[in-house]
Order: sequence, then structure tokens, then C-alpha cells
Amino acid sequence: MESHKNTPQQESNGQKTDPIVAKAIATLQGFRQNLYNSFSHRADTLMELIDALASNTNARSVAELSLSPLFRREYSSVYDAIEHFFVPTKPKNVIQEKRAHEQALLRLIVPFLPAPQQRKYWLFGTDVTYLPRQFARTLADRTFVHCPNTIAGNNPVTIGHDYSILSYLPEKTSSSTPPWVVPLVVRRVGSTEKANQVGAEQIATVVTDETLPFKDELCVLVEDSACSALDHLAAVAIRPNLVTVVRFPGNRVVYRKFELPEGAANAVGHPTWYGDRFDLKDPDTWPEPDATAVTTLVTKKGKTYTVRLESWHNMVRTGKKDLPMHEYPFTLVRARVLDADGNPVFKRNMWLLAIGERRRELALVDIWEAYSQRYDVEHFYRYGKQHLLMAAYQTPDVEHEENWWRIVQLAYIQLWLARSL
Repeated sequence: MESHKNTPQQESNGQKTDPIVAKAIATLQGFRQNLYNSFSHRADTLMELIDALASNTNARSVAELSLSPLFRREYSSVYDAIEHFFVPTKPKNVIQEKRAHEQALLRLIVPFLPAPQQRKYWLFGTDVTYLPRQFARTLADRTFVHCPNTIAGNNPVTIGHDYSILSYLPEKTSSSTPPWVVPLVVRRVGSTEKANQVGAEQIATVVTDETLPFKDELCVLVEDSACSALDHLAAVAIRPNLVTVVRFPGNRVVYRKFELPEGAANAVGHPTWYGDRFDLKDPDTWPEPDATAVTTLVTKKGKTYTVRLESWHNMVRTGKKDLPMHEYPFTLVRARVLDADGNPVFKRNMWLLAIGERRRELALVDIWEAYSQRYDVEHFYRYGKQHLLMAAYQTPDVEHEENWWRIVQLAYIQLWLARSL
């Protein structure tokens, strides 16, 4: 096949191409060649489908991608390519083979990630988005999923599937840098699974792979408040090179980790795990912060606000018999956005929780900036659903649906690699 190699020439009209453009072309060529070589079935058709999807401007359905000049086959080949994107060899080992295929895609993408230059950590984000399939009665494993509803009083739910996506959040060089993310691991959340559980498994896949550059380097994972559950925090806190920053609900109670006074002997009986009580709703229970910092927040309209940060170290939560949360201390951060007169812009405080063995390597501003970039994942979901037909593929086969989501992932990554062209 030659179409996967079709890229701009290095020279045009006798003039040399800009070095940045030349580098982007070479990078894109390398990714496309590796991607093409990774397909065991329908490689030519899959590459044309990915190109048609990445260049889509007006197709409203997956079938309409067959009308793209980049897709040189009949419309039935669209569905044939999706079906053969991942083909298990043994039905009994489908889960293991699916994870191996997922890992192979991850290893294909990671070499093209830019290493952080200004910050000292690799930044990742996980989030869950919904796929409404309320009319697909024969589609397997449907369940109730969260779906925003504009009608007041209605429950924000529908019937369909949830998908958890772990993304790399590239370093930004300025406040006007576009909100690109790089989706690394795309996995459907089964009806018997928790999204938090799937997210913990996804980040473990990335930071424990010895072939990837993350295993021994500081990694930061940012997540929303749904990931503040005890079982999820315990699952991510055991990763020695991972620090997880989670938005923390403002109605919780935490405690100082108990420490014996210097020179005091251990008491007889059950050890003391919890010290002073810290109620996020009651400022009277807050001691003086262990550290403070000030930074700025610039909106898209150019308005500048002051951000005041306060932190308390070595905080713990009460756990359960099988979740000894006193073994996982964390840093609690309070963030306030203030206007030019020093008045709060928002009625409520933002609370963040940073957990992990290496959490003290992050300054307060690092924690704030890392979490602020989490919102870029929402732009990816919106763009994927509006322009890359992420939620437009109608199929009664759940395996084909999962294949389609990974095809969308690859089309988006190709656009990201071509962002400077």
C-alpha cells in the first residue's frame, strides 16, 4: 500500500520546507508506517478509514466516510475494517488478547510523546464519558450511565455504555496553547465494573510497563471528584512513582496523621492512627497551613485573577478493614480564586488531594497547574463526538463498538501529530 505514505514533499517550488514542518512530516510518516505495520488484518482499508475520519468535515454517520476521496472502497469495507481492527485468535482468551492489543497500541504511541521540558513530571488524566445506546436492545452489557439532561428535575441518566480514557496531557508553552491531549488507553467500563477501578488499571498499565519511559520517573495523574473514593485512592497510592491529584468534595472530614511527641513512649494497646480532626466545612477546625503560595489565573478573555493556595501535609482518611487508609497520607490543598479587590470569585473553596509517596516533590503551584489542565480532556470528548463521530457508530456488536472507539483514538492522534502542519 502507498496511500499511508502520502505526505507533503520536503521541497516545493524550489524552496526548502521550514524545519518545524519538516520534522512534523517525518514524525507523522514514522507514526503512520508503524501503525500500518501493526495491523494484522485489513491494513490498507483501516489506514484509509482513519485518514477519512481524520479529514472529516461533513460526514454525519460512519457510512458517509465511504464518500471521502481518501477512502477508495465501497461503503461495506468501512464495516469490514472496523470488524477486523482487533480479531482475537481464541475466544477463551479474548480479554487477555484485548489487553495485549491495547498494550501494543500504547507502545506504538508513547515514542511520539514529547518529554516534559519545563515541568519535572509526566502528566496524565483519566475521565469517563458516556455513549447513549438506549434504543440498541440487542447490544450486550448496557447499563445506566450518567448523561446531562437540560430538563430541570429529570435524572441525568440514560442507557448505554461508559468509556474510560487515560490521556497524556502535553506541556503547554503559553496560555494560548490549544488544549490537545493524547489518548493512550481506551477501555469500555463493563456493567459490573466501577469506572474508578478501570481508571486505576489503566494508569497501572502505563506506569508499570518496563518498556516505557514512565516506570522510574515522576508521574502525576489528575482526576475529578468521582475518583476520591477510598478503593481508588488506595489502588493508585501503592504506585511508588505516581502522585495522584484529585478534586476533593468540600463536605468531608479528614485527620492529621498521629505522631508521637518527641521522647514519648508508645502507648499500650491499639496504635493511634488519627490526630486532630479537620472538617472541610468548619474553618474552626483548620490549623495554620503548612505551606502557602500565590499564583495567577488568566481567562480566555484576558482577565487576570489571583489564586491563593494553602496546604496541610500528612493528612489521612478513615478507612475500612480491608482499606487501611491511615497507611496512605496525603497533602490537602485549599485553592481560592480572588478578584482585584481580594474578593472570592467563586462561592465555594476548591479542595484538592495529592496522594503518593513522592507528593512532596510537587510544589503547591505544580498541584494547581496540573489539576487545571485536567479540563483539556473535556475538549477532546467534545471534539471527538462532534467531528470524529465518536458516538455515531450504531452497531449491535459490543466488540465492534470498542474497535470503533480505538479507531477514533488513532485518528485524533494523527491530527495531533500534524498539529504544526
